[in-house]
Amino acid sequence: MYRYAAIDIGSNAVRLLLCNVVEEHGATHFKKSELIRIPLRLGEDVFNSGKITSARSSRFTKTMHAFKLLIDVFEPISFRACATASMREALNGDELVKHVQKECGLKIDIITGKEEAELIYSNHIEEELDHNQSYLYIDVGGGSTELTLFDHGSCIASQSFNIGTLRWLQGKSSKEQWEEFKSWVKQVSANHGPLTAIGSGGNINKIFKMLGKKDKPLSFSALKSLYDEMKIHTVEERMEIWGLNPDRADVIVPAAKIFLGVMKAAQIEEIIVPQIGLADGIIHRLHEQHLQLLQKK
Repeated sequence: MYRYAAIDIGSNAVRLLLCNVVEEHGATHFKKSELIRIPLRLGEDVFNSGKITSARSSRFTKTMHAFKLLIDVFEPISFRACATASMREALNGDELVKHVQKECGLKIDIITGKEEAELIYSNHIEEELDHNQSYLYIDVGGGSTELTLFDHGSCIASQSFNIGTLRWLQGKSSKEQWEEFKSWVKQVSANHGPLTAIGSGGNINKIFKMLGKKDKPLSFSALKSLYDEMKIHTVEERMEIWGLNPDRADVIVPAAKIFLGVMKAAQIEEIIVPQIGLADGIIHRLHEQHLQLLQKK
């Protein structure tokens, strides 16, 4: 058994994933030991003022210190911390990363949108699906959305867009960006249909659970019905009706809109929700690298 840890520093929340990887009977099993999510909302600062405030920087440093202590206790053979859209854009992002390394001994990599998409792709969920089908992988975060097109088992196109739930809430996603986003989807999906979507991110995972789909695909019509119902309610009403946390109740509506926009543009009728994300991709990549090192010895 191998142990790995991954930190996903997103615009809406930061997550620590502790994972056990077991190789048995020729198959690799990734078993989540613990997933801890803290809704720091770094994007609220960055998308409004371009910087992470001192108050939120302090909370972020404390969170990373706590995560580092938990990683030390878990004793993984390797771990990685990756920061995405909000840290990429923060004018003081590099400064905060250096401060955390000095204070906590935790190295953070600020990754590009392209690498973010590649790490999400590292989950290789497409390997478990029908290779005669085509799939569009959609990962919706607080600051960006990553799209990857698979056709008959091969990655055809991958792109990161500055379209995200927190950005949307704060009016930072323009109509022009939205149209460009949908235009890209239409263009790359034109000759690869019919497509099935693969959805990842905390919001689509929550929607999947809310609709009680379990292992079944989620239809466009079911997602659209829930979206239409949620958008007419206030954040407080969504918390009461669906039992959502405050930091989920506001972003879940723009998330549903983004998923629906992609599915409509690509003429997709169903979305599979394997409940994985960037942190899982980091774990998969760490395990691949570990196995490569073993082969070299």
